[in-house]
Amino acid sequence: MFENLNWWEILMLAVIGLLIFGPERLPKVVADAARMLRTVRQMARNATSELREELGTDIDIQDLHPKNFVRKHLLSEDEEEAIRRPLRDAWRDVEEVQHVDDVVEARQKPITADPHDAEPSRPATPPVARWDSEAT
Repeated sequence: MFENLNWWEILMLAVIGLLIFGPERLPKVVADAARMLRTVRQMARNATSELREELGTDIDIQDLHPKNFVRKHLLSEDEEEAIRRPLRDAWRDVEEVQHVDDVVEARQKPITADPHDAEPSRPATPPVARWDSEAT
């Protein structure tokens, strides 16, 4: 229930609750909060079971997200593949352009002349404007 709270945060909440409600009313407030939490959980379970009965399928909480709901209940596998194909192709093209940029950048590095070399170094090419993949 308190997975995301540390022990000192729970202790601070208890101290604040003790200061706000006092030692006489604190047990009643904690009992009321626990009862409300159980009621909310039961309402969520009932809503999930009613949705499961209405849809006629086994659903999970993640299935209620609109994107997942459309993907699972409204689109066939062929339609989903038709939607994903252009995006996958575009991503592949972006990766290829990034690879080409890396190759061009490596070729543009000047080669320094070594006096012990028999072959002279090639002249440095002027820098070419790179395509910025992060610019939008």
